[in-house]
Amino acid sequence: MSAGRSADGREVQIPLQQVAPSLATPLSVAPPITPPSHRPANPWPPSDPTASQGVPAGFLPLHGGFRDHFVETPEAKYCCEACRLVLCQPRQTECGHRFCQSCINDNLSQPNPVCPADMEPLFKDKIFRDVCCHREIMALKVYCRSEANGCQEQMSLQQIPDHLNVCPFFEVPCPLGKCKERMMRKEIPDHLSWKCKHREASCEFCMTKMPLTDLQKHKETVCPAFPVPCPNHCSFSSLPRSELSSHQQDCPKAQVSCQFHRYGCTFKGLNQDMRQHESTFAAEHLRMMANRNSMLENKVEDVKGELLERYKVLPALSSRLSELENQNDELREKNRQMEQKLATMQKLMSSHSEKLLEVELELRSLRMLRDEVENLRGTLENVRTRLNALEQGGRSGTGSTTHTLASLETQLNRHDDMLSVHEIRLADMDLRFQVLETASYNGTLIWKIRDYKRRKQEAVAAKTLSLYSQPFYTGYFGYKMCARVYLNGDGMGKGTHLSLFFVVMRGEYDALLPWPFKQKVTLMLMDQGPSRKHLGDAFKPDPNSSSFRRPAAEMNIASGCPLFVSQSVLETGSYIKDDTIFIKVTVDTSDLPDP
Repeated sequence: MSAGRSADGREVQIPLQQVAPSLATPLSVAPPITPPSHRPANPWPPSDPTASQGVPAGFLPLHGGFRDHFVETPEAKYCCEACRLVLCQPRQTECGHRFCQSCINDNLSQPNPVCPADMEPLFKDKIFRDVCCHREIMALKVYCRSEANGCQEQMSLQQIPDHLNVCPFFEVPCPLGKCKERMMRKEIPDHLSWKCKHREASCEFCMTKMPLTDLQKHKETVCPAFPVPCPNHCSFSSLPRSELSSHQQDCPKAQVSCQFHRYGCTFKGLNQDMRQHESTFAAEHLRMMANRNSMLENKVEDVKGELLERYKVLPALSSRLSELENQNDELREKNRQMEQKLATMQKLMSSHSEKLLEVELELRSLRMLRDEVENLRGTLENVRTRLNALEQGGRSGTGSTTHTLASLETQLNRHDDMLSVHEIRLADMDLRFQVLETASYNGTLIWKIRDYKRRKQEAVAAKTLSLYSQPFYTGYFGYKMCARVYLNGDGMGKGTHLSLFFVVMRGEYDALLPWPFKQKVTLMLMDQGPSRKHLGDAFKPDPNSSSFRRPAAEMNIASGCPLFVSQSVLETGSYIKDDTIFIKVTVDTSDLPDP
């Protein structure tokens, strides 16, 4: 007997195949032995379809405890407090009482379960397997479960599956499969020899072996040696089926057509009358053959004339074909030249478009500088106006007022400087706090990007082309990395795609890490809908790329996917919710050594 575990982690005993013992006899009373000729139906129920794999199907009772006939009456400690049968898969409660697994499950399925022995409340997490009791029960002596059929063997409960696999009195189905009868194992040879309707039999005519149920149909339909009568009722009363087709050609009473029917003879009659017909109509047959021969000669002449006319046209067609081949070669050469010119033009257009983009960016920066200059001019005029007003007021005022004003101005400047220092320190501390709060040390980054529409418009307007994520790490002392996204695309994906890149940053423990960076990187756009159809791409770093060498600056050149996802797919699916997108970056740390 073997053991396994069910889906909820409990141990189950695996039942024996084609056996499901669940005797209804008392524990200490042996059932009477019935003679084989009046043997009752098999008392075991069918195998439990939900039994765990690996345990012989049918060894465990479907519900409650073991109903086997024990040699000695089991002690009370081996009996279930619910069904009073010998414990099957014993479970012990917190109060010390034992139950079968199925019995305690029934009890726990009720509201507010209590122990029936002492009415103490039961809790599922306070019930455990009683392995010691299970081992002692499996060692108890029982009679064979085929005792009713005449088996007198005694064995431990644990040995029942092995014994039933060889017990001559155990009921088994016919080994041929198609037969539905059941019999004791010792009766199988006699059943296969004389009783089974599906036993193997040989055709007495062709000696082919087949199931007995197919023998009669074989004789009546396909047996080549089976004697069959001539369908024309000739002198042959019977002949083998395989010779019937050849006999039809020689049978004197077979209906046949004249062999000159292809030349026009319409005679049909018995085979025995055909010779007289051929001798009587020999001249007519010759006349038919002559007419057919003359017709064929005329057709041959017509075909020869058509062939001669076609042969005359062949030289012209051949020359025309040569001309077309030459023209085709010329067109191919022209097409090749046009493709080369087109490729050259595309390269020129690409270089011009890049230059045009650079000029456009410079123009935008110049416009921004011009606006800033105009603002500075306005501010300068305001300052000059206020300065003139202060000078006029200072001339009319007293010296003490001027001194007080200068002192206040000095204090104001000092406070402004201190406020600026505090704001810089506060911003730096706030940034560090955000980095520490969102930092990941398991190689996985979940990046939440809010205000997608506004940031996308800024990217389209070239105000903020790309965004950097907060840093994340492969471990507390591992690689430092971040992600970089172009919401309006970059390079080949500019204006049509969202471009996503992976960046290796300079970390505090780079001197202890292996270089170049070789870990597998997976980039993913998270689907916020119920279908969860995330879009992702993965790559292994190129060890020769400068993007994955040890960083000399604050961060290396980004590497990733310019065409990560098209704008149409991104904005029509469920990837944007509440004007927010989520990007996930995963770095494989399974083969990463400790620094």
